Amino acid sequence: MLQPAHDTLDQRIFFDFDWDEFQRFLEIRSERRGSRITYLDGVLEIMSPSHMHEGIKSRIGRLLELWATFEEVDLSSWGSTTLTKKRSKAGAEPDECYVVGRAEWPGRPDLAIEVSWTSGGIDKLEVYDRLEVPEVWFWENDRLAIHVRKPRGGYAKRSKSALFPTLDIETFSAHAADPDQPRAVRTFLAALRKN
Repeated sequence: MLQPAHDTLDQRIFFDFDWDEFQRFLEIRSERRGSRITYLDGVLEIMSPSHMHEGIKSRIGRLLELWATFEEVDLSSWGSTTLTKKRSKAGAEPDECYVVGRAEWPGRPDLAIEVSWTSGGIDKLEVYDRLEVPEVWFWENDRLAIHVRKPRGGYAKRSKSALFPTLDIETFSAHAADPDQPRAVRTFLAALRKN
C-alpha cells in the first residue's frame, strides 16, 4: 500500500513575526495542536510532523518513562508544552519534555527532546539555550545526541545525560531505533532486568 508523502517527511513553513504577532498567533491557535512551533528573533517556524517523526518521539518517551519507573526516578511528562521567553525572543514546542523530581510545572522543563527527522529550520539548540533548558536530546541518525547546558549558556555535547547519569545511552538508542514500538519496550525492559 502506498503511503502519502506526509507520513515520511516533515513539512515546514516560516513567517516573519514580531513578538506581539507571535503571541497573537499562539492565542488564536490556543489548544488546537497537531503542528509544532519554533520562534527565534522574529521568525516563526510551523512544522507538521510526519508519521515517522511522531513514532520516534513516542518510542523515546515510552522508553524513558519505562526506565524512570524501573529506576524509581520521579519524572513528569509535559509533552509538547509551549515554552516562551519574551526577553530572549524565543519560543518552542518540543516533541517531548520532562520535569525531574517534582510533579508541578516549574516554568521550564529539565529536559526537551527533539526528533531531527528532516534537516533545516531554526536552530533549536539556540532556542533552548535562550529558554534555559538544562538538557536537550536530539534524535539524529538513529541515536540520541545529548546536549547539556553550560553554567554561562551554550551547550556541550556529552556521551551521558547529566540528569540521568546511570542511563546507558547506547543501549537506550538501540532500542529506540527499533520501529516496532511494543517490541522495543519489551526488549528494553528485558535489558533493564538483566542489569
